[in-house]
Amino acid sequence: MNAPAHRAAEDVVELRIPAKAEWVSIARLAVSAVASRLQFSIEEIEDVKLAVAEALVHAIARGGDRIDVICESVPDGLRIRVRNFGLPTPEPVNEPTADEAAAGNLGIFLIRALMDSVEHEPRGAGEADLVMFKRSPS
Repeated sequence: MNAPAHRAAEDVVELRIPAKAEWVSIARLAVSAVASRLQFSIEEIEDVKLAVAEALVHAIARGGDRIDVICESVPDGLRIRVRNFGLPTPEPVNEPTADEAAAGNLGIFLIRALMDSVEHEPRGAGEADLVMFKRSPS
């Protein structure tokens, strides 16, 4: 998968939630509203919501007390950054493995299948943001 060119965000929506499962639905609703505003189809919005939910579950499992979800409207699509304030990231998500789903990484496998690109962007001290991108509808 080719990574999208990083362009400056036109509009940014930030959401800070506790790192608890009961807050995932709030983030899904917020991301859904942003994607809807950018004219994504219902099917594409559902894909984005599922990818965000999986990213949040992944972040919650790593520990920490809060998660930031940052949605950026960029000229060519929607970029979503999930920032966990917890333990250092144990494994990169940039390189898929042949048996990724069988190895217990089904969430990352799904995210990669649903989004146009998925990257881990280092923040320092072993931490990294999970950055997902969905190309705008044509």
